[in-house]
Amino acid sequence: MTFVKEDALLPEGFRDLLPPDAGREAVVVEGLMGSFARYGYDRVKPPLMEFETSLLTGAGAAMSAHIFRLMDPVSQRMMGLRADMTPQVARIAAARLAGVARPLRLSYAGQVLRVRGTALQPGRQLGQVGAELIGAEGPAADAEAIVVAAEGLASVGIGAITVDLNIATLVPAVAASLGLAGDKAAALTLALDRRDAGECRRLLGRDVALIDRLLAVSGEAGAALKALATIDLPADAAASREELVAVVDAVRRAAPELTLTVDPLEHRGFEYHTGVGFSLFAPSARGELGRGGRYLSAAGDPSTGFSLYLDAVLQALPAAARMRRIYLPAGSDRAKGAALRADGWITVAGLAPSRDNAAEAKRLGCDHWLDGDRPLPV
Repeated sequence: MTFVKEDALLPEGFRDLLPPDAGREAVVVEGLMGSFARYGYDRVKPPLMEFETSLLTGAGAAMSAHIFRLMDPVSQRMMGLRADMTPQVARIAAARLAGVARPLRLSYAGQVLRVRGTALQPGRQLGQVGAELIGAEGPAADAEAIVVAAEGLASVGIGAITVDLNIATLVPAVAASLGLAGDKAAALTLALDRRDAGECRRLLGRDVALIDRLLAVSGEAGAALKALATIDLPADAAASREELVAVVDAVRRAAPELTLTVDPLEHRGFEYHTGVGFSLFAPSARGELGRGGRYLSAAGDPSTGFSLYLDAVLQALPAAARMRRIYLPAGSDRAKGAALRADGWITVAGLAPSRDNAAEAKRLGCDHWLDGDRPLPV
């Protein structure tokens, strides 16, 4: 069969990762996983595909619209390709590791698939790296998740990280206090998330003093929390505020070097979260590097964790220094090649004699070639 150019076309949202980017991605993943491991997070590897029912259990229900589905020809049951690994890790903790002492620290890395991309993330196959702290509640656990995520990013070369904190339960509590439910509550949540004061007024049709004051709260954590403290909130929302304050204090104690900001109205992407959530940013990144927060595991355990977006992490890193690459003419001494590799060189062996070794080295992308015992520049 003859290969034609059209055979190389990929569906929208999918791409090949070529050298050196594919190798660089692998190095970054292992760097992140090594950082998490040093905090006691053990690696798990969920399958790419599961029965639809298990993927949509608990926190996974929020990902229903993003999942590719297909019929399993063996079991004749509907299966889904994972769109997020967090629900899978929660399932593993609830079923396979139910008898392991809590809190349970698990980490993961892999690819997820989405039915469609977004304006900010047009790709439909995404690399995800993260960690989950399952069966732990309280601000110290939330702070650990934030610190482990930030230190993981720092370990692979991303600095000046900013953590933007929110609390997913605050807006629903405010909506309930205003007598809103169902579609009206969802519409108010979206309007607040977009900081659309006009839409909030249209939805409420009455005094919106509380909403106006909430819309004014965001920015540096100290100033934002001070402003939030002056607002007379309904009881449930006030409890959410105190939870946020406690987590900010815990993070400041654990990692005083981190820059913290607060946006109490942020809600998109935190649909299954039940407490404090956070997003990670850096000056070198165009968007979020990852996000995380508190949720209930598949077994109902209080849990927290985070996912890092591998594409965003790679884009935020400085360009990798090119490693020295040397061409070994056919018949070169094997021991010399081994010594070069031990010294940090990449060796490319000639498979047949060449009339011009320097030219052959250049053709194969090498910057040096071995002349006897001497590496010579091309």
